[in-house]
Amino acid sequence: MSTPDPGTVTTLLQAWSRGDAAAGDRLAPLVYDDLHRRARRYFRRERRDHTLQPTALVHEAFLRIASQPGLAWQNRAHFLGLAAVMMRRILVDHARARAGVRRGGSWLRVTFDENVAWDKAKELDLVDLDDALCALAVQDARQARLVELRFFGGLLLEEAAEIVGVSPATAKRDWTMARAWLYRRLTAGASWPDPSPPG
Repeated sequence: MSTPDPGTVTTLLQAWSRGDAAAGDRLAPLVYDDLHRRARRYFRRERRDHTLQPTALVHEAFLRIASQPGLAWQNRAHFLGLAAVMMRRILVDHARARAGVRRGGSWLRVTFDENVAWDKAKELDLVDLDDALCALAVQDARQARLVELRFFGGLLLEEAAEIVGVSPATAKRDWTMARAWLYRRLTAGASWPDPSPPG
């Protein structure tokens, strides 16, 4: 299925916000398929034996979004932004639960490069990444939000720029700076390529 028309999604989201249940019914398959594609892209970077799968992640994120009372949807970008937040929370909660007590636990590791073969990929601890993103948010909330949108939400740079309200050029500079900051915080020499596909 192709990416749904943003105007159609925006119209349906706004109608759904006003209580139009039929709009919600028409919207669900459009945004669900889009989220599922993004989740599959994310899980290509995951370890093969991950106990959470793309379908379960999308179901949980969609349920959490649908249960938010009184959301006044602005547009498709607003929806994707909230979906990225929900997916981050679900994945980090899952990682924390699997790790139990982090010291000595078997924590969840993910890679930032979906183009590198699994056995050669540089991995990062998802809980450490979440902690680092929280620290980055204190210094630069916009940069942290860009990483969240691109890494957890699978958004392209242009989509993330729209959500945070900056030009693509500004988003690209912020993305570069955020990657450098997180690189220094989390790694000691591993490369950190762009997690999103070209475009």
